[in-house]
Amino acid sequence: QVQLVESGGGLVQPGGSLRLSCAASRSIFSFNVMGWYRQAPGKARDLLAQIKREGTVWYANSVKGRFTISRDNANNTVHLQMNSLKPEETAVYYCKAIAEGQRTYWGQGTQVTVSS
Repeated sequence: QVQLVESGGGLVQPGGSLRLSCAASRSIFSFNVMGWYRQAPGKARDLLAQIKREGTVWYANSVKGRFTISRDNANNTVHLQMNSLKPEETAVYYCKAIAEGQRTYWGQGTQVTVSS
């Protein structure tokens, strides 16, 4: 059973930064793509950034230029560096991995609160 464990959430002031981590229980190269999503109360879960096995990255327009997705192959971890955070970005942030056969795995989520 694949496990994804997010960490790094917390309270940050507007304009601040956080770095989220998603640790996988097996090699991240076993996944076709890994991504970060967020879900605010009462809203849909939105894709923010993703990285494919070969290294191609994609960002939502709302975070382009402020968020960076990266991976630490040795530790089977994918990170999301978030800068210039806004109050409206308060949400639960989730990690998702898609393996062969479209098998999809989600982490439990980590809360990010942007407030002064």
